[in-house]
Amino acid sequence: MSRFDVTGIGLNATDTVILVPHFPPYAGKVAFDEEMYSPGGQVASAMVQCAKLGLRTKYIGTVGDDLRGQIQIESLQGTGINLDDVQIRKGCPNQTAYIIIDRTTGERTVFWNREDCLRLQPEEIEERMIRDTLLLHIDGHDTPAVEKGARIARGHGIPVTVDVDTIYPGFERVLPYVTHLVASSEFPVAWTKEKDPLKALDLIQREYRIPVAAMTLGSYGALARVGGEIVYSPAFVVNCVDTTGAGDVFHGAFCYAVLKEMPMMEALTFSNAMAALNCRAMGARGGISTAEDAYRLMEKAERRVHPDYASYLGQAAKK
Repeated sequence: MSRFDVTGIGLNATDTVILVPHFPPYAGKVAFDEEMYSPGGQVASAMVQCAKLGLRTKYIGTVGDDLRGQIQIESLQGTGINLDDVQIRKGCPNQTAYIIIDRTTGERTVFWNREDCLRLQPEEIEERMIRDTLLLHIDGHDTPAVEKGARIARGHGIPVTVDVDTIYPGFERVLPYVTHLVASSEFPVAWTKEKDPLKALDLIQREYRIPVAAMTLGSYGALARVGGEIVYSPAFVVNCVDTTGAGDVFHGAFCYAVLKEMPMMEALTFSNAMAALNCRAMGARGGISTAEDAYRLMEKAERRVHPDYASYLGQAAKK
């Protein structure tokens, strides 16, 4: 029996969240309402969601030894996540972001920085870290390291999910090991230069033989290409306080859905619900919730349908 259900390799960050009554025009001024530290980071936050859902979870990454690093470590301790292979980098500041949140919409603008001293090297990824898990989740940063992790995982028949929103040099060496691509809607177009996102997603899926290729669509939900079909699940409408971390929570929920072998429509809908719940509170992990919370939302909440993908809604259920 594997020791872990899911292992994540990738980023963490400690954000400074600044809440403003409205975003000022360029070069303008506005008094802010609130300021707070908020631990986040795409893979770390996804792993926190996995742990909240009851999965045996492990996180592999690097953390600075400054105040922000301390805040990050303390945020992960007590969640049940195994941190044995988290490295504390001495004399190195943790990844940080300044996130400006518009109170009127909950939308955010992010300014971030990550020092090279946090870079995870491929020689620091060992087979023992990967082989004892049922699923590996990665991002695109520190590409050679995540490539090695994904290669080890596939060598042991372990599925690999990836969260990618921008182009990283050498990422073409990672994609052949990915079983579940969950990209931003911008990534397929940027990667292929094909203007139609669905055609671009299809090109990536075919070239790298990825069984499941999906896109998150922000406030419109998510879709996936699987088995030659497109499955689209609209987003849930909630009272949005802060969209920070919604995508990270989506990925954590999607890892859970893969492990539970949910049908794709249910997997996307469940992940959309978890992401929506997180938007109801401040901070990247402020609204992380349980599966029961998600199913309650799925029963009653209004949905927001993307006009370009409405024709795909419900098609999978009809087949």
